[in-house]
Amino acid sequence: QVQLVESGGGLVQEGGSLRLSCAASGGSFRLTDMSWYHRGPDQERREVARIKLGGETIYEGSVEGRFTISRDDAKKMVYLQMNHLRPEDMGTYYCKVHVWELLNERYADYWGQGTLVTVSS
Repeated sequence: QVQLVESGGGLVQEGGSLRLSCAASGGSFRLTDMSWYHRGPDQERREVARIKLGGETIYEGSVEGRFTISRDDAKKMVYLQMNHLRPEDMGTYYCKVHVWELLNERYADYWGQGTLVTVSS
């Protein structure tokens, strides 16, 4: 019952910046932890950033200091600000949310469709 819509991907020069957005909608739910994953050439999804319900953030080592994850619970949004982009950052970025579904009285994970980031050198 939860849908995620991602946006913000595109073509950017090496050293440039992009801001990814993910909007959650579609039901009666409460957002808990939210994450961004990266899928590169090896096709493996790796978590690069996570923000917990209380606001604590965790970053993968290669993006720490360059990426910033944030959330707006009133808008049911999660963002990923990406600065100083490198060619290794190229690939598809997915948002994942862990929610409590009020009507179903259960926890569930939902994934976005992904947004493609291309970095030109």
